[in-house]
Parts: sequence; structure tokens; C-alpha cells
Amino acid sequence: MSIKQISSTQNPLIKHLVSLKDKSRERKKTNTFIIEGERELQLAIKGHYTIETLLFYPDIFDKKKLNQFSDDLDIIEISKDVYHKIAHRETTEGIIAVAKSKLHNILDLKFNIKTPLVLIAEAPEKPGNIGAILRTADAANVDAVIIANPKTDLYNPNIIRSSVGCVFTNQIATGTTAEIISFLSQNNIAIYSAILQDAVNYHEQDYTQATAIVVGTEADGLSQEWRDASKQNVKIPMQGAIDSMNVSVAAGILIFEAKRQRNFK
Repeated sequence: MSIKQISSTQNPLIKHLVSLKDKSRERKKTNTFIIEGERELQLAIKGHYTIETLLFYPDIFDKKKLNQFSDDLDIIEISKDVYHKIAHRETTEGIIAVAKSKLHNILDLKFNIKTPLVLIAEAPEKPGNIGAILRTADAANVDAVIIANPKTDLYNPNIIRSSVGCVFTNQIATGTTAEIISFLSQNNIAIYSAILQDAVNYHEQDYTQATAIVVGTEADGLSQEWRDASKQNVKIPMQGAIDSMNVSVAAGILIFEAKRQRNFK
């Protein structure tokens, strides 16, 4: 196994990786992104992501662990200064990888059952909320997560961090609201939209058939298109002083009701 070494933060590759970490534009232009941490890297490999380069800081990461990775990888030993320059957070176990992005085309979604359960979020913006939604989807083992009208790219380091790598474990697609509604209609997937107007309590509906549960942002809710396409609007009964809750919490409540009805299968 051939290992290169980089000790200068002024190295052109390191400058590129800093840009890759900080700028969505650079990630989209190169179709690559940064992965930090052993768990996240292993989940990406399990999710069939192509890893191009591994960088490790030997004072933290045990060099012997490199044997688990393919010999085809470009492996680079980096200095402390370089590591801290490109690491997004402190606790990344001394390993950073560069991986190829996936396309996340909605037409590439594959369902292994006739009654898929799909979680859809329209125009989520905060990386923390997106990450939490992806963790919920992984915990429930939903068949797909679809992001409508995305405002943040999926490979934002904060999404990878807050999802604890679940951005790699879920089947994810993106598209416009119109494209997604068309896809759901073509696949006979019923839409249940989390909207207060003309809504019934969420636990009164049957989610055992092919189902899409749709949530919007706390600020704007869901667009009129979802209201028009929805089989039924559903709401979570609120018993406090306010009439909304965090979108990831709402998604968790709705998805796990569907899983309960399916006997958690």
C-alpha cells in the first residue's frame, strides 16, 4: 500500500478540500464531497459510495486500520495542521475521505415491496432538521426519503454530521414538488400531508397501503400543490400553547404510527 504525505496547509489539494468542505458550489461542480469519521465512512461504503481518497492523521488514527480499505484508494498521511484545517469538527477519529456524490434522481428509486412507506420533506433548509429527518427515516427503515425543492445540498457537512451518516443509509431522491407528485401518482402511492386545514387526526388513517407522508417547514408549511394532491390532510393534536412542532419530531410521530400499523415491518 503506497502512502503519500502532506504536511503543508498551502498544498493545492488541501486548499481544494477546504473549498469542498465549505462551498456547495464546489461540491456540485466536482460531484465530490467530504466524509469525516470512521462510522460515517463505513456507512458510506455500505451504501455503495465510491471513495476516491483517504486522508489520516496518524496521532489519532491507527495506521493498521488502513488494511481494511481497497488498495485502489489514494491514501495520504497528513500533519496535525492539515488535519485541523480540513476537519469540520474535532471528533472525527483522525480520518477524512473524499467520495463521489450520487445523483438522487427520483426515477431511480426502487421499491422492494408493493406497499412502500415514503417520507417526503418539502423545502427543508436547516441542515440539523434534514439530518434529524434522515435519522428518523433510518430508524423506521422507510423505503425512501424524498426532498422536494431542496434548499440545501445533501452533502453539506452539517447534514452528514447531524444525520450521523444516515444520509448514506437511506434511499434518497430529490425533485420538484410537481415531479414528486407525478411519481407518486404513477406508482399508486397515497399522499398524506401534514397540514392543519381540513385535516383529521393522524392516527385515524390507514397507512398499511403504499403511503407517502409529507411534511413541510415550520415557517411555511406545505405548498398548495400538496394540499390539492393529498388523499387526506392529517394533523397531530396539539395540547399546549402553540400549534406547531419541529418538523423532524412531527415526521417521527407520523412515520412511526405508520410503522405501528404495519406491525413494525
